[in-house]
Amino acid sequence: MSGEVLVAKGLEVFYGTSQVLFGMSLAVSRGETLALLGRNGAGKSTTMKAIIGLLPLRAGSVRFQGAEMRGLPPHRIARAGIGFVPEDRQIFPDHTVEDNLAIAAKKGEGGRDYWNLRRVYDMLPLLEPLKDRLGGQLSGGEQQMLTVGRTLMGNPSVVLLDEPSEGLSPLMVRRVGELIGKLRELESTIVLAEQNLHFCLGLADRAVVIDRGRNVFEGTIGELRANAEVKQRYLSV
Repeated sequence: MSGEVLVAKGLEVFYGTSQVLFGMSLAVSRGETLALLGRNGAGKSTTMKAIIGLLPLRAGSVRFQGAEMRGLPPHRIARAGIGFVPEDRQIFPDHTVEDNLAIAAKKGEGGRDYWNLRRVYDMLPLLEPLKDRLGGQLSGGEQQMLTVGRTLMGNPSVVLLDEPSEGLSPLMVRRVGELIGKLRELESTIVLAEQNLHFCLGLADRAVVIDRGRNVFEGTIGELRANAEVKQRYLSV
């Protein structure tokens, strides 16, 4: 790992007149997996949506590979190389699995074209037998895998995963964890938003804990594991 790829500083976001992020900051280096941890409603999804441009910033900065992203529309941020796997998946229910994947295909940084249909099917083998099935006919776990595959088809330099294990069966949670592990082996750069600390322990290098829209802890996974006060106070562990 070397060099910070994505740096978000001092993010302030409002829903109407209600402020939900209060100077939130995080940074992730190339090849690193960063866990963004917090209880439900702490601001994890809001942070990710602010980074990807789905929510406007009242204050703060989002720099990706040295370039300012604040104020750009989401499609420009995605084209720059930030991939987003949303919590609610947002697959196209009336299109086939393969159409859902193909519609997102684009080359990445420097014309990189590592992720294509063949590689996505190899990484996510349960999708290939379902390639002609409509997205709306998939189970929740299958839709989650499809959403990850669709994001990879864009050859992103950074992948934001928002609550990928939420609402899944224990078997699918394990498969999602194995998938993230494989992406780590490929030295992918990942920001993983989760409530489940135990899910992240074997996957992340560092952690940021968010509470009520503020960064309340930042350190290695080992440091978080050893910090009983932070775990009990902010993660209910």
